[in-house]
Amino acid sequence: MRRKLELYLHIPFCAKKCGYCDFLSGPAAVSVQQQYVEQLIKEIACQSAHFPGCEVVSVYLGGGTPSLLGAKDILGIMNQVRAVFDWSEDAEVTIEANPGTVTMEKLAAYREGGINRISIGLQSADDRELRELGRIHTYDEFLKTYQRVRQAGFCNVNVDLMSALPGQTLESWKSTLKKVARLKPEHISAYSLAVEEGTEFYKRYHRRPELLPDEDEEREMYYSTKQILHDQGYHRYEISNYAKPGKECRHNLGYWTGVEYLGLGLGASSYIQGVRFHNERDLGAYCRIKMDREGAEDRLHQDVIRLTDREKMEEFMFLGLRTMKGVSGSEFLKRFGVNMWNVYGEVLDKLVKNHLIVADSPYIRLSEFGIDISNYVLSEFLFSSDT
Repeated sequence: MRRKLELYLHIPFCAKKCGYCDFLSGPAAVSVQQQYVEQLIKEIACQSAHFPGCEVVSVYLGGGTPSLLGAKDILGIMNQVRAVFDWSEDAEVTIEANPGTVTMEKLAAYREGGINRISIGLQSADDRELRELGRIHTYDEFLKTYQRVRQAGFCNVNVDLMSALPGQTLESWKSTLKKVARLKPEHISAYSLAVEEGTEFYKRYHRRPELLPDEDEEREMYYSTKQILHDQGYHRYEISNYAKPGKECRHNLGYWTGVEYLGLGLGASSYIQGVRFHNERDLGAYCRIKMDREGAEDRLHQDVIRLTDREKMEEFMFLGLRTMKGVSGSEFLKRFGVNMWNVYGEVLDKLVKNHLIVADSPYIRLSEFGIDISNYVLSEFLFSSDT
């Protein structure tokens, strides 16, 4: 069986940096974007030489705002990927798109390039909340974008939503969920706002948390998400992700189940044969790297870390437990040659006793209560093994 490989292609450009965003992204001149696209295409060719016999099962173009690039740019990138990597016949290929940046010409190019899934960053159906977030679009512009995507023939669409926003109420969040669910996208990602250090929101709200929904209201938003989306036919397959049957995001499932992934582009992260690393994070330095097959990795890859067996076990547990299916004891034994209960018996017993996980052989999964406090439960698997 050929090794499975996922690709992540980072497009670091956006029309405007949102106040909550801590991703490696920002506005740039068209000339800079063109230079970057040319370099990314070279990197794709260079890196593919190291993966003979691998089968690409998913590709994800993230950002930033990949849909900010022109149709020819995305088509050029995708044509290169398809030319130099071996693909699975049913590979899932996703591009992130923001309302107001998508045209029928671009959508036609996406389909020509093999893209079969669109992820639209809405965040909220309330225009006041969108302005507070610093988004460049309105809800009406989202609706027009969604309509274009459907008209172009895409039948696998995700919509990103965000709760616990400044000034958001439980009722406005419910309204957003219901409006989006009525459109029947195949997938909905529903995340709670995280105020990250170094962002504009951190400066604005870190010392004034009263401007954000309080803990009780945030919890009510969380519970309403589960109920409303369940009633609309979405099943929860990961802590923050909901899908129609058969429409789970395979790329993200790969992350959570240990599939190898290669990050291409500025700052992109990779996990290959037990080794983690990321690309050069300075845009100018990245674009100056000579992308050849001799020594490019030494100039491109940074913070190269080979995981220990213990670290691999920890990641298997806290990533796999994010999914509703949980982790398999038989798969743990297959990967690591040791019984999961011999390694994590003490912590597993404690979590079962406290009704935070459910042991349903061969799987271990979070209970409903465990999902509610998942950050605590997952942290229990960090440096807590008995060996």
